[in-house]
Amino acid sequence: MDEQGWSTEQFERHRGHLQAVAYRMLGSVGEAEDAVQEAWLRLSRADTHDVGNIGGWLTTVVGRVCLDMLKARRARREDYAGSWLPEPIVSVEPDGDPEQQALLADSVGLALLVVLENLTPAERLAFVLHDMFDVPFDDIAPIVGRTAPAARQLASRARRRVRGLAPEHEPNIARQREVVDAFLAASRAGDFEALLAVLDPDVVFRIDSGGIGPQARPPILGAPAVAERLLARGARFAPHARPAIVNGTAGLIVPADVGLRAVVGFTVVGARVTAIDLITDRAKLRRLHLS
Repeated sequence: MDEQGWSTEQFERHRGHLQAVAYRMLGSVGEAEDAVQEAWLRLSRADTHDVGNIGGWLTTVVGRVCLDMLKARRARREDYAGSWLPEPIVSVEPDGDPEQQALLADSVGLALLVVLENLTPAERLAFVLHDMFDVPFDDIAPIVGRTAPAARQLASRARRRVRGLAPEHEPNIARQREVVDAFLAASRAGDFEALLAVLDPDVVFRIDSGGIGPQARPPILGAPAVAERLLARGARFAPHARPAIVNGTAGLIVPADVGLRAVVGFTVVGARVTAIDLITDRAKLRRLHLS
């Protein structure tokens, strides 16, 4: 096998892992694919004869690329109106496209990705690489331009913030679906009291409309305010909503004539919804590949 063939074989062997790393870093399937493609370009140009662990080398490259992308995105998002939500991974078929199903199974919930957005780029990289993928701090340190002990501190600080902000969730997807179905039934019926019964008193409703438009507003807090908003603005869409799996949890999609009008993710704790994440950003929805 020639050198180019070997590089291609090694890259394809690690592609799924690299995509998972990049998605956790960026919260966007499209951006993650760009980061992985950049890693391939760097591999194809690099002299890797002395690299003993090509998987580790590629992970480090993807980490550097994602760090640069996060820094650039952070600067661009200063004028973003409303909530920014991750680009979801959505499935409507239990046995859909195998590649998409693998990505979905390896995904993390929208709620955790929202929490990761509160970290600095360096904190996020240290936390994702070490806590999620067991990358040693000696390998993380050069990426963030710190010593290994300093990289450890970054991850520790990130870990404390994640534990403080990451919501609990119902692990049983069948139970999640029961709660989401009750939410949808109440929304379709226009039943304010039934909707209150399924919403946690401190529920948060985040809407990502792409940073523009009348829906671009801060999160709505509290069951009464959320229920009122849902019935006032969402009742006409509720009859068209369909069950889906959104980042590994029970969710909904709202089809349009072409593509999707919305994706809705839920965080369920016990028998109540504690967070609703509504994505209507057309750019994000256009990039979705439903399986």
